[in-house]
Amino acid sequence: MSTPARKRLMRDFKRLQNDPPTGISGTPTENNIMLWNAVIFGPEDTPWEGGTFKLTLQFTEDYPNKAPVVRFESKMFHPNIYADGGICLDILQNQWSPIYDVSAILTSIQSLLTDPNPNSPANSEAARMYSENRREYNKRVQEVVEASWMNVS
Repeated sequence: MSTPARKRLMRDFKRLQNDPPTGISGTPTENNIMLWNAVIFGPEDTPWEGGTFKLTLQFTEDYPNKAPVVRFESKMFHPNIYADGGICLDILQNQWSPIYDVSAILTSIQSLLTDPNPNSPANSEAARMYSENRREYNKRVQEVVEASWMNVS
């Protein structure tokens, strides 16, 4: 059954394979084009450098008119990431547009890692630490990066 959402996801997948952005990858699960596994590598020259962070993207038949549900499977410590891995990012909520594809979503999340918005916290402790004690925040991020090495399959 080929629907507009599934056709778009196939196009997104081909684009991601042919022109992969630096530091991200994503593929549909074996039997379900509507569920993707993705990996974001921590950007160089940031506290996130060296990290390998797993995510899932769950699409509906309303894609690309409706944003997917994106969650970190890796444990994270970040002002805009909830304890359950949910992500507080404008393009996944009120600023969604059908022009965004999987590549744009993952690139935006990678950018969010190094440029958090502590004024819209999903994790108030991380937001406070990011604003008030950057050294301690970076230390906690380093612990998350090191933990991410243990969870790579």
